[in-house]
Order: sequence, then C-alpha cells, then structure tokens
Amino acid sequence: MVTVADTQVTWLTQEAYDRLKHELDELIENRPVIAARINDSREEGDLKENGGYHAAREEQGQAEARIRHLQELLRSAKVGEAPANDGIAEPGKVLTVRYDGDDEEEKFLLATREEGAEGEIDVYSPESPLGKALLGAKEGESREYELPNGNTMKVTLVKAVPYTG
Repeated sequence: MVTVADTQVTWLTQEAYDRLKHELDELIENRPVIAARINDSREEGDLKENGGYHAAREEQGQAEARIRHLQELLRSAKVGEAPANDGIAEPGKVLTVRYDGDDEEEKFLLATREEGAEGEIDVYSPESPLGKALLGAKEGESREYELPNGNTMKVTLVKAVPYTG
C-alpha cells in the first residue's frame, strides 16, 4: 500500500482553473433564476403534486452541491505549477504503463476529472485503485493493484512526464 500525504491537492493548469472558475461564477449568477422558478411554482398551489416545484428544488440542490464542490476544489488547487519532470508517478503527470502479460502500452493523465475534462487523453484519478498503486512509483518500477473482480493485476510504469495540456 502506497500512502502519499499530498494526494488531496488538485493540480490544475491555468486554463482548467479559468474554465472551472467561469462555471462557478455562472452557477452563482444563476441562483436567483432558480429561486424565482421555485417561488413561481410554489404559488401554483398544492406542493405535494407540483412537479415543477420539485424539479426546481432538485435543480437547486444539484447546483448548490456543484458550487460547494467547485469552491473547495479551486480553494485548494495548485494552479499552473507543473510537477517536476523526475520520472515519478504523481498527480499532473502523463503516465505510460504496461500491464503484465500485455505488449501494448497505455497512456493516461493521473489527475482529477476536472483537470482532464477538455483533453483528448484518458484521465485516471489518483484515488482509483490503479492511481493509488502507481503513486510514487519510479519509471521501470512494477506495482500491483486489485481489480473489481478481486484479482490482482501487475502494472509497470514505463514513463512519467508532466502534463502540458
């Protein structure tokens, strides 16, 4: 089991930070619109059978949850600080791996979904079983992780380079 104390820090490019900040600003600006929709639906009468009211309340709950998530993410994010090009697997790096018994290599970004949302490369979370297993691995090092079916898979880190967007 590999433990890295720094895994809760989210590394974001300036572009990703700006995109998420823009989304947050739009959600906050939209609060009065949702509140007005709730109020208008409430005035239609019986709340138990008022689908528009319940839909607006659900939309408000989802928007508020996303606002809280984005606020926390942006508050703790490291912006524009690319990790060192030291060949060690960590968030913000593009990892090239080879699975035991497979000749093909796989490349993915070890990061949060928010960071890789616009990219063309697959994104694996540092909290995923594969991500946790690879954290701190050096190029050429092999690690094992548990598959959903309970079996274990051996994976070798071939290359780890900073993500450049």
